[in-house]
Amino acid sequence: MQKRWLAMLLVGLIVGALTAPGLAQAPIKIGVIEPLSGPVAASGNYIRMGAEIARDWINARGGVGGRKVELVIEDNKSDPKEAASAAEKLIVRDKVPAIMGAWGSSMTLAAMPKLEEYGVPMVVETSSAASITKRGNPWIFRISPPSEMEALGLEQYVDKLGVKQADFLAVNTDWGRGSVTAFGDMLKKKGAAVGAAEFMEQAATDMNAQITKIKSTNGDTLFLTTAVEQITLVLKQGQEQRLTRKVITTGGSSSPSQLIKQAGAAAEGTYHIVFFMPWFPEAMPDAKLARAFVDEWAKRGHPFEGLTEGFRGHDGIATIAEAIKVAGKDEPKAIQSALWKVSLTGVNGPIKFEKDGPAGKESGQSKPSIFIVQIKDGKVALPDFMAKK
Repeated sequence: MQKRWLAMLLVGLIVGALTAPGLAQAPIKIGVIEPLSGPVAASGNYIRMGAEIARDWINARGGVGGRKVELVIEDNKSDPKEAASAAEKLIVRDKVPAIMGAWGSSMTLAAMPKLEEYGVPMVVETSSAASITKRGNPWIFRISPPSEMEALGLEQYVDKLGVKQADFLAVNTDWGRGSVTAFGDMLKKKGAAVGAAEFMEQAATDMNAQITKIKSTNGDTLFLTTAVEQITLVLKQGQEQRLTRKVITTGGSSSPSQLIKQAGAAAEGTYHIVFFMPWFPEAMPDAKLARAFVDEWAKRGHPFEGLTEGFRGHDGIATIAEAIKVAGKDEPKAIQSALWKVSLTGVNGPIKFEKDGPAGKESGQSKPSIFIVQIKDGKVALPDFMAKK
């Protein structure tokens, strides 16, 4: 009897020691790769801010399986080579079981071979290039829409927008080139004419030559695909050249509130495809969550204009955390398998993955909510054809 009592006491002491403060279970590490410096650093930092909100909310609820979530963040410097290096560091050095990244399509594509080499899943929160899920990488799970899906989301509004002939100006990356193809194909199917397609380097600040070429066509609409910093310059330079076109930005990275501040009158009347409407949280699929995210963002003193990017960080981390919860452990292969079973509602809306890509090597693709807003009288508004009567 005494021996049994001593054995039970010993077990109790061991359990108590393992769960005592300071000796609690190790945190769950989630890797994050974003452009925190370089030409698109504003977007990357907004996503980091959103990821930190998700981390803090998850930890406030007790973490995942009683373990806190820790973000291990790497800067890809807006450079594909740096993105590949960052992925390898996170996997080899930091032993993260899952990653979120890497904003730009070229950066994500550069990191993807590392995921396959080491067998670690990545939730893609922003990148739009079709090749990301079509290439055949079973470690990729995308919650952002590829350009084709985004174009289909806009298709229903083409007639209402009055698009008869469109020109394109896009950043010269996988994202930009893919967007021109996807939207061009959709417009042709709708019977609209497709005119000039001009490209600009990611770090370019003078787009006057491209604007001059576009101005010489007979188009009525300009589709613009790049980050908010470059959109600002294009709108201002277009205004200086008296370019009179309906402008529609793609990719959800236009940050309309920031454009109003930076481009002023040059942004008036422009249309923007977005995946979160912080101006109208009540119109989002989960109005309560959308409002909570907007309020938390403001409470932290983050700039309002960053919300249209920041939500991606929240949804990406929430997706990975849910997969770890479903898996019951933070092991890469288990998380990969669990991602196929994930079903949750993020700030954007429902997140659930379907197979995309070659048989046997499919990637996961969720079907996000897609919205369109307009800058009207210096404010973000729903276009007349979408506003409730």
